Amino acid sequence: MGTSTDEVPDSEADSGDEKPDEVSVFDQRELSEIHKEIQETYLADDRPWVIGYSGGKDSTTALQLIWYAIAELDDDQQTKPIYVISSDTLVETPKIVNHITSTLSNINEYAEKEDLPFEAHKVYPEVSDSFWVNLLGRGYPAPNQTFRWCTDRLKIDPADNFIREKVSEHGEVIVVLGARKSESATRKQVMELHSIDGSVLSRHSKFANAFVYTPIEDFLVDDVWSYLLSVESPWGKNNRDLAALYQEADDECPMVIDTSTPSCGNSRFGCWTCTVVSEDKAMENMIDGGDEWMEPLLEFRDLLKSTQDPDEKPKYREMKGRRHGYVREKDNGSTGIIPRAYKLEFRKHLLRKLLETEVEVNKRRGEEMEHLDLIRKPELKEIRRLWRTEESDWEDSVPQIYEEATGESLDWVTDDLGSFSAEEKEVLREVCAEHDLPPELLQKLLDTELQHHGMKRRSSIYTEIDKVFREDWRSVEEIVADVNGEDADRWEYELSYDELA
Repeated sequence: MGTSTDEVPDSEADSGDEKPDEVSVFDQRELSEIHKEIQETYLADDRPWVIGYSGGKDSTTALQLIWYAIAELDDDQQTKPIYVISSDTLVETPKIVNHITSTLSNINEYAEKEDLPFEAHKVYPEVSDSFWVNLLGRGYPAPNQTFRWCTDRLKIDPADNFIREKVSEHGEVIVVLGARKSESATRKQVMELHSIDGSVLSRHSKFANAFVYTPIEDFLVDDVWSYLLSVESPWGKNNRDLAALYQEADDECPMVIDTSTPSCGNSRFGCWTCTVVSEDKAMENMIDGGDEWMEPLLEFRDLLKSTQDPDEKPKYREMKGRRHGYVREKDNGSTGIIPRAYKLEFRKHLLRKLLETEVEVNKRRGEEMEHLDLIRKPELKEIRRLWRTEESDWEDSVPQIYEEATGESLDWVTDDLGSFSAEEKEVLREVCAEHDLPPELLQKLLDTELQHHGMKRRSSIYTEIDKVFREDWRSVEEIVADVNGEDADRWEYELSYDELA
């Protein structure tokens, strides 16, 4: 099973993934013994398996081992289903999406051809939880190390929902992961914390009726590549193509089941929008390697990253929190106001930039390549709904921005919310100016009334109106006057779209 490090991608050979005193798993166990353990675990009960597959080296190794082990069993022993799931965040690096999609298709094709109990599925975030709905619709700032709101919504929740569904259907399930103790001291500690004495299974960190099996937990990174490069893929893929994806990249994005899993942003198996890392070296390498069509993606990602500059945050973000409308001062020893959600005007610019990026990317890819949707139509419709109901977007900006950026029109529902128009907004502003009232307050009160219009029981409207009045409706100048270390000019968003782009 041995292989020289010359065959291993450079980033893996030099990763320092394991310590010199760690011993190869193949010096301790034969491949047949590993197969036997998998078979015994599979046959021990009737609990179905759910294999987390990311498309990377570790999850591929775990899945391939299981495939060969199960294929060795008699047909009448292959009784319980093995589900292979892959979380698609909908903002994955396009090249990796193609790799995973084709692999899952092959798995289903070969499983049916060989009459094996494998079923491959992609799992997706709910539309309301998608990256663009949260960033553009609700104004969540681009994720960082301390506010990684994307991990739960995009990766953990879709996988959890699938596991929960199978638990409901079967009573209990076994989740199979390509996790290795040698990945890090933290990973080893977490795995040992949930282990069960005398069993190859461990407790699931979240579900009482789910258990975890990690068949490659004792593999070193060289063991993984040794296996993949010496054992043929059973579903018609070439593992050397997978190795090529790792050249000059860091590591795969593992199947995420908890928030302790590190960010995948510096990886070929991460999201192209990731701003948790300072630079997306993997995407830069892909561009340098000939995928120039990805340049607009990198430019958009860098634009998002630039909004995390502490000096620039006030320009792009609101003073008030989106949930309660309060202004909060910093309490970490510094002075000033904590920047909150992205401003609506900036989000409008971001949406336009994203749509123009999609147009440019597909133009560069050419007609011979499949059309790439950076944002889906249901997401656009949900963003429109949020802007109209929560942001008082009386101009109904989303359809207009979409048509101007793409030259196309979607099947928008006209006045589906019965909202006000841009003309009425202008009239309201004139009236508010005469009476020295903030027009945003009146807009929100009118929207609140509209949303409760026609209800048989309207008692909740009083609570909602009270919430509106409890928000901070002072002007920027009035707020900064009460806060040390603040300047009203920092909070003005006066960029034109051309300046942003």
